[in-house]
Amino acid sequence: MMNWISRNNILIVGLGLMGGSYAKALKRLGFKVEAIDSRPESIRFAEENGLIDRGYDHPDETAIRKADVIIFALYPEILKDWISEHQFLFKYGLLITDVTGVKSCIVYDVQQMLRDDVEYVPSHPMAGREVSGVENADDTIFHGANFIVAPTEKNTEAGIEWCRGLGKILGCRKISVLTPEEHDEMIGFVSQLTHVIAVSLMTCNDNTHLVDYTGDSFRDLTRIASINENMWSELFLMNKKYLLQHMDAFIAELNEFRGLLAEDDKEGLKEKMRLSTERHAFFIQ
Repeated sequence: MMNWISRNNILIVGLGLMGGSYAKALKRLGFKVEAIDSRPESIRFAEENGLIDRGYDHPDETAIRKADVIIFALYPEILKDWISEHQFLFKYGLLITDVTGVKSCIVYDVQQMLRDDVEYVPSHPMAGREVSGVENADDTIFHGANFIVAPTEKNTEAGIEWCRGLGKILGCRKISVLTPEEHDEMIGFVSQLTHVIAVSLMTCNDNTHLVDYTGDSFRDLTRIASINENMWSELFLMNKKYLLQHMDAFIAELNEFRGLLAEDDKEGLKEKMRLSTERHAFFIQ
């Protein structure tokens, strides 16, 4: 926490839902928060609602030079291009992190190009909402959420601890340290596969006429089906290796379940359900 107190000037690049939620949380904690976003309306909303001290709809040189910390809330490819173009403005000793949902295809490229006196510590808050835009910023999404730090051998222990501290001050419950590859394999299952399933449920049937009849189970399963197609298609393709593995495993399991049903194997179905209940118990403790 002392490390954070000494780094008071925070710059957030990308002021959507996640960038805005970071800004709201850090501003409430007393940090000086500025932001850069290409959309003037997002900057105006954030300033008028007290999410940031000042914002810019362009990469302002003064704002970049004085930042002690930069938090990137950009699409992965845009993040790499932005750092490559503007790192000559970075302060000596600057610490960088991000919110990006894939790591191995980004982290090594950024660390390879980055100046030696600047440290990029990848991180990913496992938090969000099924809406977008700074207008929906909500710092409570971090409260009790999981937070992942995904360092490489280029990162220092001090930098990793600093990033863990970020998760703590945001109010996250459990902070884990994974390699970028471990992160991507995990995220392919717990986040990306679940979004694939939700989208598939909505697209496998023209079910709009069912809106008057559906119950909570369908709503719960499809809550994340309202999806940002630009961001998620990019994330899926960047993590294709792991996502395809998890999709294949899920298809195999679904086919096995189908076989039990087709064969009237009641005990086999019950065993699947008992195993599901047993494993789900770990998530509701």
